[in-house]
Amino acid sequence: MDNLIISVGRQIGSGGCEIAQMLAREFGCKFYDKEIINLAAEKSGFNPKVFERCDESHGLIQSVGGFFERLFNPYSNSISSENLFQIQSEVIFKIGKNENCVIMGRCADYILRNNPNLFSVFITADDDVRFKEVARRLDSDYETARKFVLKHETERANYYNYYTSKTWGAAQNYDLCINSSILGWEGTANLISSIIRKKFNLLTLQA
Repeated sequence: MDNLIISVGRQIGSGGCEIAQMLAREFGCKFYDKEIINLAAEKSGFNPKVFERCDESHGLIQSVGGFFERLFNPYSNSISSENLFQIQSEVIFKIGKNENCVIMGRCADYILRNNPNLFSVFITADDDVRFKEVARRLDSDYETARKFVLKHETERANYYNYYTSKTWGAAQNYDLCINSSILGWEGTANLISSIIRKKFNLLTLQA
């Protein structure tokens, strides 16, 4: 294979980001999360904050730049969330074509669906586990964490469903769906790693 691509979707508080970083270290891949925003900003010439406002949430038309920026920037004539998604998609497609990488969210599983080197995984966890983890991260009470999770997961699901015409978290959209509550974060990473090695015949690969 030319390069290994691992896309990771996750529920908030499931340890998905930490597990993805473990996989990146295991396979010697570059890890991409917010870095996608900076690369998209460089590509388009826009301030990264423009992409942050639409990061994994389907938004309205953005007011970006003045007349001359819109005149000379090919992406500027109509800066909708669709335009911003297209720019990010081009960045993700290029990364997937050229690098060993782990990409967090941003519909990477859909954008790179035709790449034979892609392994897509969705990580879940029990609600109680997730709410307690988010409460710990936010230093908040359980109920505040629960509301935070539900709000942001609704936005994340709407984003994915809108751009892919699929259902966020539905098992048929991924190579693997796994509950990290069962084995813990490290155990989950190890299991995913073993499946990836088996699928791509990478049993002797060393990071």
